[in-house]
Formats: sequence, structure tokens, C-alpha cells
Amino acid sequence: MDSESRRSLIDRYRDGYAEVTRALEGITEHELDTPEAAGEWSPRQVVHHLADSEIASALRIRQLVAQEHAVIQGYDQEEYARRLYYDRPIEPSLAAFGAARACTVPLLLRMTDEEWASAGTHSEYGEFTAVGWLEYYANHAHDHADQIRRARKMATSR
Repeated sequence: MDSESRRSLIDRYRDGYAEVTRALEGITEHELDTPEAAGEWSPRQVVHHLADSEIASALRIRQLVAQEHAVIQGYDQEEYARRLYYDRPIEPSLAAFGAARACTVPLLLRMTDEEWASAGTHSEYGEFTAVGWLEYYANHAHDHADQIRRARKMATSR
């Protein structure tokens, strides 16, 4: 991946937090706790997932850059949602999500071509690269912001 493409994805990654906060603007308690469909996460659960995911992802990119042959441990996001009290207030999780992104962006902007070529092994998916990390996480928050918007629309139409 060339540096211009990487920079575009880094910009999208940086904008993910703002996109989620825009999706949450003016949200009511009813909207916060209403999923878009049965079996889906509510916006409240999505915010907690984003915090947990972002904490893990911030560590993962650091492991890829700083450790040779990094082993990236997977986790069960559904079990996290069931066992980590995803019914709690969202403000601390939103802050953690934003802070993890804010401290990771400067790292991404300074990474060299050699560091972008870093790779390790993910416990569930096999080879895991720094570029693959960026491609996934650049869109992750945006996808969940869209999920929050869809859930809010469903909550107000019921």
C-alpha cells in the first residue's frame, strides 16, 4: 500500500470517533437501549464494544510494530457483551474509545514503510499485518456509527 492510500485510511481512522459521537448526538435512553433488530446490539452495547475493541486494537498495532513475530490474541466479542456489563453508562467507554484513537493516530503517522510491513500471527485468523490492521480499523467505527443510526431510526419508528 502506498503512503497516500495509508494516509487516507489513517484520516478515516482518526475521524471514526467523531462519526460515532455524531451518530449519538441527542440520543434518548430509549434509543440508546433499542437494537435495530432482534439479536443485534443496541447503541449502548455498540459504544461499549467500540471501547473494548479500540483498547485491544491499540495494543495490537503496538505489538505488531514493537515485537518480532507478534502473537495477537483474539477475543470473543459476544462473550464480552454478555459478561462485561454492557448495560452501564456509556460516557467512560466513549472517552476510552476516543482516547485510544487519539494516542494511536500520532503513532500511525510516524510509522515507516518497514513498520507498515510488520506482521504477526492472530490466534484466530493467522497472518495479521499492520496494513491489514489499518484497513479493518479505518472502517470499524464508521460501520458501527451507521449501526447506531439504523437502531435509532428503528427506535423512533416503533
